[in-house]
Amino acid sequence: MELQASTRAAVTEGLVELAAADSRVVLVCMDTLATMKAEPFMEAHPDRLFDVGIAEQHAVAFASGLALCGMTPWVAAFAGFITMRACEEVRTFVAYPNLNVKLVGANSGLAGGGRDGATHQFTEDIGIMRTMPGMTIVVPADADQTRQAVLALSEIPGPAYLRIGSGRDPVVFSHGERFELGKIRILERHGDDVALFVCGYMLPRALEAARVLATTGVMATVVEVHTLKPLDVDGIAGVLSLTNAAVSVEDHNIIGGLGSAIAEVIAERAPARLARVGVRDVFGESGVAGPLLDKYHMGIDDIVEAANRVVENKKR
Repeated sequence: MELQASTRAAVTEGLVELAAADSRVVLVCMDTLATMKAEPFMEAHPDRLFDVGIAEQHAVAFASGLALCGMTPWVAAFAGFITMRACEEVRTFVAYPNLNVKLVGANSGLAGGGRDGATHQFTEDIGIMRTMPGMTIVVPADADQTRQAVLALSEIPGPAYLRIGSGRDPVVFSHGERFELGKIRILERHGDDVALFVCGYMLPRALEAARVLATTGVMATVVEVHTLKPLDVDGIAGVLSLTNAAVSVEDHNIIGGLGSAIAEVIAERAPARLARVGVRDVFGESGVAGPLLDKYHMGIDDIVEAANRVVENKKR
């Protein structure tokens, strides 16, 4: 059975640690205390938890006011409620004045909202946030990496968006394995036939796909891209210069997310063949996470097929 741990609880663990060392750290919820598993923060720092109720736009504007007063607010809710319902507030009151407000979006992707259906599955959030000037975007792979990402984001000024999953997220890395903000990470290098660029909890599928490909003689390099902005353009271009073929793997619309980011690097820095594995410009439905990803063409077989296709195409 796949080992799982909650990225939501990991955010709270990181915030409790930060708040113990810095009295400016506060948490803003919007009737999402239990959803975000933030009770430990409330118990440790009850005077620094603000639950504004179901008022997402107000929550972001409120957090911007806290930041202007010298506090370091973290805003936690479902990904779409922050990036869509409060999009104007994020743009105008956080990103435009470049305030030190950190945003945490849960239930990202189809798998993240498997219990709640299309209205609570958010596959547009990265695309929206990538267009915000100065916005740092991080998509960690598992719970411990999420905790470390919270600590890393606390060390940089300005707005940031941390994208996490459903709370039942696969464990990928050993506990304590170092997270480095802004840098890609090569996880497995079977060879340089194709690069598999992946973010978030899709990482185990990409790793398995690389192993399947190796049994057929197609040697892949698996690259985690946990920081979508600022993008490690040099690192990605370096990998592409060796493989000349790439597959992007993400639980997000193929428009605007990791696939688009890799395509931009290919167009400007390192020409290569690209196939995008992700949500193919459709809305989702409710369902169990694993089978749901398979149904929407984000399975291991889909990654293998995409890799074989780009390897064949680069021969032409």
